[in-house]
Amino acid sequence: MPSLQPAARRRLQSRADARRAILEATERLLVEGGLEAFSMRRLAERCGYTAPTIYHYFGDKQALIDELVEERCRVLLRGLKRAPVGADAFENLHAMCLAFVRFGLRYPTFYRLIALPIDADRAPPPSAEAARVRLQSPLVKLAGEGRVPAGVEAASQAIWAYLHGHILLRTSRPAHPWERDVLEIGLDALLRGLIRSPFGARARAGEAA
Repeated sequence: MPSLQPAARRRLQSRADARRAILEATERLLVEGGLEAFSMRRLAERCGYTAPTIYHYFGDKQALIDELVEERCRVLLRGLKRAPVGADAFENLHAMCLAFVRFGLRYPTFYRLIALPIDADRAPPPSAEAARVRLQSPLVKLAGEGRVPAGVEAASQAIWAYLHGHILLRTSRPAHPWERDVLEIGLDALLRGLIRSPFGARARAGEAA
């Protein structure tokens, strides 16, 4: 019976290799053509596995896409969890934004995948929602302190637009002579324009009282 153990390991490795090849081919097709152009037939042609094999491993097309996005969002979530956090919500937000951009610059294919439009009727993958909550939580705290006059949603969209634009520009034009601190300069100006200083927030709270 011990002779079966290496065979079992080989089977497990073969399954893992097949799943990895299918997921990577799925990612390339989605990034190239979006959800509308994606099909299991095209995927089978790209990855070299038959459609029945793909269905065997992942169930259906949506389950395959969900697993891929969830896997990539776990990488983003790990990066956000490594961002330094402390008592200052403003600094925490700044650190989260930097971690988000670093993810996009380090994994441009991953980023293009998770930035694709999603079906609004479907719940986001768990890691995507966890990443959103972690990224937004300092802003929510600042809003609770009266320091976000535009409101959480408007401020979130403004921040997202800047971070998204920065990632796309840097990854689409890597040869451009980008200034070393361009991200920090723009991000600092944006956040200080959206978020009041603690003193300003306390003063306005006193006036309202």
